[in-house]
Amino acid sequence: MIVLVQRHPLAISLFFIFIAFFLPLPFSPLFDLDEGAFSEATREMLVNKDYITTYLNGELRFDKPILIYWFQLISVKLFGLNEFALRLPSALAGTLWAMSIYFFTQKVINKPTAFFATLFMIASIQINIIAKAAIADSLLNLFIVLSMFSLYYYYKEQKTKLLYWAFFFIALGTLTKGPVAIMIPLIVTLLFSSIRGNFLEWIKMVFNPIGILIFVVVASPWYIAEYMAQGQAFIDGFFFKHNIGRFSSAMESHRGTLFYFIPVLIVGFMPFTYFAMKAITGVKSYIKDDLKLYLFLWFAFVFVFFSFSGTKLPHYVIYGYTPLFILSALYLQKNVSKAWLIYPILLLLTLLLFLPNIATIFKESIRDELAQVLIENSYETFDIWYRLLIISVMLFLLFLLKFLQKTESIVMGVALAMIVSVNFIVIPTYGKLMQLPIKEAALLVKNKPYKNIVMYGISTPSFNVYYEELVSKKRPKSGDIVFTKTPKLKDFKNYKILYKKNGFTLIKLGDN
Repeated sequence: MIVLVQRHPLAISLFFIFIAFFLPLPFSPLFDLDEGAFSEATREMLVNKDYITTYLNGELRFDKPILIYWFQLISVKLFGLNEFALRLPSALAGTLWAMSIYFFTQKVINKPTAFFATLFMIASIQINIIAKAAIADSLLNLFIVLSMFSLYYYYKEQKTKLLYWAFFFIALGTLTKGPVAIMIPLIVTLLFSSIRGNFLEWIKMVFNPIGILIFVVVASPWYIAEYMAQGQAFIDGFFFKHNIGRFSSAMESHRGTLFYFIPVLIVGFMPFTYFAMKAITGVKSYIKDDLKLYLFLWFAFVFVFFSFSGTKLPHYVIYGYTPLFILSALYLQKNVSKAWLIYPILLLLTLLLFLPNIATIFKESIRDELAQVLIENSYETFDIWYRLLIISVMLFLLFLLKFLQKTESIVMGVALAMIVSVNFIVIPTYGKLMQLPIKEAALLVKNKPYKNIVMYGISTPSFNVYYEELVSKKRPKSGDIVFTKTPKLKDFKNYKILYKKNGFTLIKLGDN
């Protein structure tokens, strides 16, 4: 296996990318809220033929800039309105993100480190989920990575075209998710240049007139067009609410302590958390090495900045994962106990094996009535076949522990186990429990077809995607078709159940 990797590292990387990012695309329904919201906004763009402003269920949506919607729109026009098409742009961005890590690391370090840094990215549990999700984050990470790599190349080679490329990628990132694409390269290079005593060079770099022109030409047309279309509502909604507001206060109850991202990192980096911890604790040795210092500052800034953010979401810290993948791969050649490679993922799989049982223990302390119903129904979904598949992966890992000796071979086996577990066992099963009822109810409404659809006490934009229509959120009245949580049925007296599954119910209201 190692010989094969030495001879064909890029081909092996692409194989892992295919099974992690592309093969699973159509196998799970869209997940709410995020995938549902992005996908529905794209569907409404297609229907409205308004390619500047995004809407969600007919209402203005200023959450994110436009680029991911344009890419999703192109994909939907080519392949139809389905999970594959809506996720494909993210999977392609994830592929380019992985390849950027490979070629950068190959150039600045060596080919073996490049392969394993890329493998860490592909197989880590958080990237497994995010890289192909129908949201903006895979695309944003691609542009952050390309801009940061270009700026490092520029620092080392002083070729102006590299700086221009950095401005170009920052502009695309700004079109993907806004000011964060500017902030990360700006602050990290400031810290790096200040430590290296190159502050004046940093000033010249940041205020390069041609670079600024490139940024303005690429990024500003949409922002100007959106302001002309929506005026102050765009400024208030996008800049003040969804950028400044997210940092200054917790939005939509997404709050957490200063230490929020520590467990996120520990779990999100699995099954390679051991190497990440080694990379983080090795900081003292980085100060004399430009590459290691640059990479560590990149990770550290992202981690610290978002730790102080009022709004905290698990994927924020991913913006700093790429440098950590590279630094972690440098520790692969060190003496590593096989236990550190295999036992963490075995523990995770054990928890997943008994997930319904564990959830039941905490059921009474959960206030969300829908969550309680989902826990009750989880035993049927997380069935014997699910458990047998998890056990099969665990037996495979025990085989690695018993018979393989080389760290590199074990790492590849562990990566494969994680990719298979996440993409072909856990996510499809969770999707069957949580999202399939929403899809089935929407398709039932679409195919009948029913009219006067009302969504009550629930927010699942993926319903709109599958229904392919807007849904009212008014107070339901007699004759309406209502999609709601099963616990909300107590709010109605006279109704006929049209569909009921896993805590989601579709009813037709009669006369009260």
